[in-house]
Amino acid sequence: MKKIHSFALSILAGAIAAQAVGPTEIRFGVAPGPYGDLISQAIKPALEKKGYKVSLVQFQDYVQPNLALSNKETEANLFQHQLYLDKFSKDHNLKLSSVINVPTAGLGIYSSKIKSLKDLKKGDEVTLSQDPTNLARGLRFLQKAGLIKLKPEIDATKVTDRDIAENPIGLRFTLLEAAQIPRSLGSATIAVINGNFAIAAGLKLSDAIQLETLDENIKNVIAVRTEDLGKPFVKDLKEIVESEAFYKIASDPKNIFSSFQAPEWYSKKWSAKK
Repeated sequence: MKKIHSFALSILAGAIAAQAVGPTEIRFGVAPGPYGDLISQAIKPALEKKGYKVSLVQFQDYVQPNLALSNKETEANLFQHQLYLDKFSKDHNLKLSSVINVPTAGLGIYSSKIKSLKDLKKGDEVTLSQDPTNLARGLRFLQKAGLIKLKPEIDATKVTDRDIAENPIGLRFTLLEAAQIPRSLGSATIAVINGNFAIAAGLKLSDAIQLETLDENIKNVIAVRTEDLGKPFVKDLKEIVESEAFYKIASDPKNIFSSFQAPEWYSKKWSAKK
């Protein structure tokens, strides 16, 4: 009886220890576009060498990946920037945290109808992402491009199309799901498209009339559940992204990632070693 009791305790202790160590399988949530490729080429092989089983779970929008992560359907995701992660977590009462940010493809202004923003005229349609974080981001981008002016008293991270103070050309704005915006190029004059969805739709970053210069807080991050931040798999993820092997793949001119905008830590680290 004592042996059975001791055996049961040892199983329980082992289960608790395994739970503390963290998963041996890592399911990554991704949206359409290049970040699944970045994981597959620059992160997955290194994780597998460390003994993890790695798979990708693709979602079609910017909503489901965080919900799936919170519900423990995935262990990590890579599709969003810090501002979006913070707002989504707050709005949905989720405990999610970023691990590290990675090279990121910014927004672009694309068109199949005009070659220059100077060709825009009154009544031309502009399509933008409808989620609040990326809508504000898109409007800030259009302001930097000189197409509109936003109300100066409004928090720049929370502006909407109702906060456009000046629209000198007389543009019309249509808000869509971010994943649907590339399809609007057949009807809209210009479309403000997230880099991952542009690439997923077969567009090149170089096709854009104008590309966004990314602030640090809108460079994409690997996110995990906050409760997992101290677990070995999170430490391993961070170590891999900071490795020379990751850098060589991400900076290889043959890969699309080489045209992405690098995080500050990444630029400092690798420029110092050149």
